[in-house]
Amino acid sequence: MQEFSSDGVRLAYLDFAPKTVDRGEPILLIHGFASNHGVNWMFPQWVNTLTRAGRRTIVFDNRGHGRSEKLYEPALYTPWIMARDAINLLDHLGIERADVMGYSMGARIAAHMAFAAPQRLGGLVLGGLGVHLVDGAGLPIGIADAMEADSLKELTDPMQIMFRAFAEATKSDLRALAACMRGSRHAMSVAEVAAITASTLICVGSEDDVAGDPLALASLMKNARALVIAGRDHNRAVGDKEYKEGVLAFLESLPR
Repeated sequence: MQEFSSDGVRLAYLDFAPKTVDRGEPILLIHGFASNHGVNWMFPQWVNTLTRAGRRTIVFDNRGHGRSEKLYEPALYTPWIMARDAINLLDHLGIERADVMGYSMGARIAAHMAFAAPQRLGGLVLGGLGVHLVDGAGLPIGIADAMEADSLKELTDPMQIMFRAFAEATKSDLRALAACMRGSRHAMSVAEVAAITASTLICVGSEDDVAGDPLALASLMKNARALVIAGRDHNRAVGDKEYKEGVLAFLESLPR
C-alpha cells in the first residue's frame, strides 16, 4: 500500500485504475469499524466490480485501522476529523470531486464529508446506515468496553461478542479501536442531514438490526432514495449482489 500524511497522521491507501473505458467520477470507499480496506472492499469484490465498470477506485484504511497509524486518544477519532482524512486523500491524489461510498461507520464518515465539503462529492452511497445517523450516535459504547476486555470469553452480550470476535479476526489493534469507538460516536442533526445536497443511495439489509430504517433517513434528505437488501443482516449485506447492482445502477444514473 502507498501512504500519505493526513494532518500528520500516516494513512495507507490503494488507487486502482478502471479496467475499461472511464465511465464517471472516481469513487472513494470508506470502510467500517474494526474492518479495513481488504475486508470491506477487496474480499467482497467491490474493487473488481467498480473497476470493471469503468471506475477509478480508491480505498484506504481509516486511522486506527489496518495499515494506517494507530492513535489512542478518543478525541482524534471524531467523524469530522475522519471525514477530513478522506478529503485530504482526495487532495493528495489531485482529485477535485469523487463519488463516495461508506459502510456502517464509514457511511457516517461519508455523510459528515458530504455535509462539510459538498463540492467534493458527486454521488453518495451510505451502506449499512439508516436513520440511526440522526437518532443514534453509532454502535453502542459497550463495544469499546468489549475491545478492552481481557478476552472474548469474558463477554456475554451478543453484539459485544460479535464485534470483539470480528476485531480479533481482522488482527486489529484493540486499544486503538476502543479509542475510535469512544471518539467517533456522533449523531448528525436533522438539519445537517437535510442540508446534504449530493444524490444519495441508502443501502441497508432487511435483517440489519444495527443501521436503522433506510427509508426514514431517505425521507429526511433532499435527494435520496433507499435500497433494502433482501434477507441480509449488517454483516452479510456488504458483498451482496443486489447491493452491488443497485450501486452500479445508481452511479450510472448520475450526471457526468
